[in-house]
Amino acid sequence: MTSKSGKTGGSPEDPVPAGETGTPEREVAEIVGRLTEPGDIEGAERRRLLGRLSAALSAGAKNAKASGKGRGRWLADVFVSVAPRIPIRDLATLSEHHHGLTAEALADDLVRTAAKATMTVGAIGGALAAAEFAAPPLLLSAPAQLVAETLVVAAIEVKLLAELHEVYGVHIPGNGAQRAVAFVNAWSKQRGVDPMAPGSVTLALGAAAKTALRNRLMRTLGRHLTTLGPFLTGAVAGGTLNRAATRKLAEVVRADLRSRHELPPAKS
Repeated sequence: MTSKSGKTGGSPEDPVPAGETGTPEREVAEIVGRLTEPGDIEGAERRRLLGRLSAALSAGAKNAKASGKGRGRWLADVFVSVAPRIPIRDLATLSEHHHGLTAEALADDLVRTAAKATMTVGAIGGALAAAEFAAPPLLLSAPAQLVAETLVVAAIEVKLLAELHEVYGVHIPGNGAQRAVAFVNAWSKQRGVDPMAPGSVTLALGAAAKTALRNRLMRTLGRHLTTLGPFLTGAVAGGTLNRAATRKLAEVVRADLRSRHELPPAKS
């Protein structure tokens, strides 16, 4: 899952126009990969990508409904297909991208960056939802926007979780897809991965792991539903809730990883 170039499962290219990728699921994976790449994305471009992601998810949801899939099961399946495309950087690349920082100082900076990213996505998603709230005829399109926000926030947090494992020297065996499964499973449980624990690293998500992932995604979506409100209240709520949740996840994961590999403290 990790390479020196910082990419996972290949390099996510700029998404091609809707209808030219073959399936909505493929376009969803490409857009989420783009939104989780290192570096800042301009606000207008981020909004454009989130809008396209909402449209692709709407198409995928219609297909899932036609096949009889429930929303939670469909959302989990989409995220599993997205996970291998999340760009994960190795330790050397992480240090290079974060001004030479190492150890706890690097972990601190990763958490700040991820919290800022989920806050930004939450603010944009909340603002879009608020705009739909203020325009009742379009309210039915708001859930797709919040599903898009949920997927991107989950991807950013899985990326953070995986890169924290790099910083703390906890190496997960397997190829890119297998390691993606391990980190998605860890995100579902909101814990770090213990390579030495039986069943901690799995080659595929079993029934219990799929249920845990589905529940975690639906809880995240439920949190985002609270951003449905008029004017700017959705943007403020979306950003604040996402930032707090990302920081809480980071605290728990770092505590798990420190128990296996203590790092030098961050310099003050």
